[in-house]
Amino acid sequence: MNYLDISPEVRQLGCDAEKAIRPLFDRIDEISERNTEKVLAAFSKNRVGESMFAGTTGYGYDDQGRDTLDKIYADIFGTEAALVRIGFVNGTHALCCAMFSAVKTGDVVLSATGPAYDTLMNTITGDMAGSMKQYGIGYRQVEMKYGLPDIPAIVEAATAPDVKLVFIQRSKGYAVRETLSCEQIGEVCSAVRAANPNAVIMVDNCYGEFVEEIEPTQVGADIIAGSLIKNPGGGLAPTGGYIAGRKDLIENASYRLTAPGIGGECGCTMGQNRLLYQGLFLAPHTTAQALKTAIFCAKVMQMMGFEVHPLPEETRHDIIQTIAFGAPEPLCKFCEGIQAGAPVDSYVTPVPWDMPGYDDPVIMAAGAFVQGASIELSADAPMREPYVCYMQGGLTYPSGKAGILLAAERIRRAGYGV
Repeated sequence: MNYLDISPEVRQLGCDAEKAIRPLFDRIDEISERNTEKVLAAFSKNRVGESMFAGTTGYGYDDQGRDTLDKIYADIFGTEAALVRIGFVNGTHALCCAMFSAVKTGDVVLSATGPAYDTLMNTITGDMAGSMKQYGIGYRQVEMKYGLPDIPAIVEAATAPDVKLVFIQRSKGYAVRETLSCEQIGEVCSAVRAANPNAVIMVDNCYGEFVEEIEPTQVGADIIAGSLIKNPGGGLAPTGGYIAGRKDLIENASYRLTAPGIGGECGCTMGQNRLLYQGLFLAPHTTAQALKTAIFCAKVMQMMGFEVHPLPEETRHDIIQTIAFGAPEPLCKFCEGIQAGAPVDSYVTPVPWDMPGYDDPVIMAAGAFVQGASIELSADAPMREPYVCYMQGGLTYPSGKAGILLAAERIRRAGYGV
């Protein structure tokens, strides 16, 4: 019988780590159960039937499955409307359409959480055609204070009458800061609402869906957006993204996705509806598996002497785990191990490369069934000090655990860690 090449010493390290973190899994399971109930209630309310899984071609008019899925997302996220489409090529695309739903030439976007994620900054301040900068839309940002939103500074900046969109990034991206809880996002929303009642509040919800029992739109956000190949796709969605929020904003975003006057009326699904529905059904459970993998990773890497964030016992608000390696070689070895534990392309050795949309070379380990799916076990990092790696995903906890142990093995064999 063949098993993975993991030494007895690393296997024992894994056993010791798992014994320490097992009590933490109960809360994750509790949240998963509540969110599963929420998804089931939305499916039942909207009378999901097998006929909705049939795909459309061409224009995609009257796609019952597509239009019902919009309603289900709106119910789950507590919003007036939603737009769920395989036409979104990634999360950045969905976020871009959501941002343009609220601003026009002369308006200003205010980021309340420092700079947006690297690829989204191209949408806002990039010099390429179609960016907000090219349309004469301004941009300002409020830096985080001690890793958290600076509420007084946000209020001061938001009072400017030309600020029409306040942007909040829930997850840390490639920044070294806290991921925001829905409670913290709600505090920012309340402060902004008091300072500028007319400003639209938008949250980048990537990596955060189903991690808590509530979502940002239930604490004051007007609109949220994310990727289907992260949490809400449950590991089955082959592509796509979603936007959920106020009805008028969703309509405006749909015009950005397709064309003015067409919006969400068009967009064939080409037989993918079943995967989107089934992926959403599995999403709370799959997200829980990713969270357990992240906690296990944190404990193992901590026991090896590396700085991790969040700490294993800390409450989590997204699926991302960071490990600060302090040098490029152990970081690369970690990514090699994650890749070796993948079900797809496990034989590939990841190397840093100039990835489009990023300022530094990026190393990425992602042997996934769906290319680039962050809900599947993956790890990536910009090759810059302090050489922090961002690990996320794990369709099942046992497979995620195996990938982490392989990563620990590679690091150990290279002479790093304790």
